[in-house]
Amino acid sequence: MSNEQMILRLEKLDSMRSQGIPVYPEKFTTNAELYEAALLEDGTSGVRVAGRIMGIRSFSKFAFITISNIEGSLQLLLSKEEVGEKSFNQFHKLIDIGDFFGVEGHMYTTKTNEKTLRIVSYVFLGKALRTLPEKWHGLTSIETRYRQRYLDLIMTKETQIRLLTRTKMVSAIRRFFEDHNFLEVETPVLQHTSSGAIAKPFRTYHNSLDTELNLRIAPETYLKRLIVGGFTKIFEFAKCFRNEGISPQHLQEFTMVEGYAAYWNYEDTMKLMRDMVLYILDRTFNRTTITIKGHMIDFSLEWDIVSFRDLILRDTGIDIDLYPDVKDLYQETKRQNIHLEQSDIESLGRGNFIDLLYKKMCRPQLLKPTFLVQHPIDLSPLARSNDHNPTLTDRFQLVVNGAEIINAYSELVDPLEQRKRLEAQALLKSNGDLEAMEMDEDYLVAMEYGMPPISGWGFGIERLLMVLTDSETIKECVLFPLTKKL
Repeated sequence: MSNEQMILRLEKLDSMRSQGIPVYPEKFTTNAELYEAALLEDGTSGVRVAGRIMGIRSFSKFAFITISNIEGSLQLLLSKEEVGEKSFNQFHKLIDIGDFFGVEGHMYTTKTNEKTLRIVSYVFLGKALRTLPEKWHGLTSIETRYRQRYLDLIMTKETQIRLLTRTKMVSAIRRFFEDHNFLEVETPVLQHTSSGAIAKPFRTYHNSLDTELNLRIAPETYLKRLIVGGFTKIFEFAKCFRNEGISPQHLQEFTMVEGYAAYWNYEDTMKLMRDMVLYILDRTFNRTTITIKGHMIDFSLEWDIVSFRDLILRDTGIDIDLYPDVKDLYQETKRQNIHLEQSDIESLGRGNFIDLLYKKMCRPQLLKPTFLVQHPIDLSPLARSNDHNPTLTDRFQLVVNGAEIINAYSELVDPLEQRKRLEAQALLKSNGDLEAMEMDEDYLVAMEYGMPPISGWGFGIERLLMVLTDSETIKECVLFPLTKKL
């Protein structure tokens, strides 16, 4: 933007002040939203709306003006005959695209069949000192769209729709759980350990307590403490933080929905999650069929259920059950010419190595909604082991379009078994596996007071939105994605 344009706008601002026109007035009372006004019958009078001016088409005795906000836009007609010569001329001399504008008038339909509000009076509501990006070129720089998301929201229809969809989706999820008698709770973001998931935490420092703390990677162990405390069905919208690499499917700060039901198992949760996804689609998109990568996928059809072992065997020819030692499994992948790119690959535990193999060779092929079950126990330190095969867990993930969008399991409630598993994770951590889970003595104490059978689940709002809107990258699905400091 040139300084010249800003100087012109500042001059208009000074001119308005000198004429006694309030340039940043206190308020303006509306009686209709822009999208509501566009539905009113012709002849409806006394309609008061406000918005940002996004277009002006001027003629000698009248002008068509478009005002908008995140939810819609409305065409206005400003005529010299209706508002008088002084107000008409003031508009053209002092008001720019990007300024805020409040109007009162009556509705009619133009010859081109566009609902329009004929202005009887107007009020100036705020000067934009910078010019908006050009309408036809818009915001072509992805970096600018993320750094200045407010401009992206003003100029890009797809961004408006996607992020409004996020809001609708959050509302639908909350309503779904409340309708199923789950109570919403909140748990701490600052924690002494980083338990509840396998991920590297962000670290911070509490001055008064003189102690290192982590930003939570998951709310899991605190939510389970609430089950110990007598809650039976709970959920949380939890901001979580994971200090992991940047990719189209990962955010370092994201919103997770996590919940638990006492006396349930993972199969109960499977049904709940399917019902939830169908409810979200219906409430948010008014349909259960969506387009992903050019394919129409009907979520109301039956979903595939496949085991971790069968999936890896199908896609790689490797039977992971034949390789209980991670070194042997690593050698077999090399024999099969499967190259897994990760710098610390030789220090990974068996669970994380299998996860890496699955993420490279299997997950990208899963387009339709698929329940992945029977995860190796090494990969699930907090999940209940299967009664018939203790090397597997009673767990599932929902995968759609190569993305894991829900993770759930029957919870481990045996404190002695949990201690053993966390000790094994701590050993992996001390041997260099940075994503292994930390020991959490306080949580183990809570478990020792007794836990009922529990099933739990977690999913990221952004990941779910990314899949359901067929977005290229997860950064499109958060209002203000983290960017590198300039």
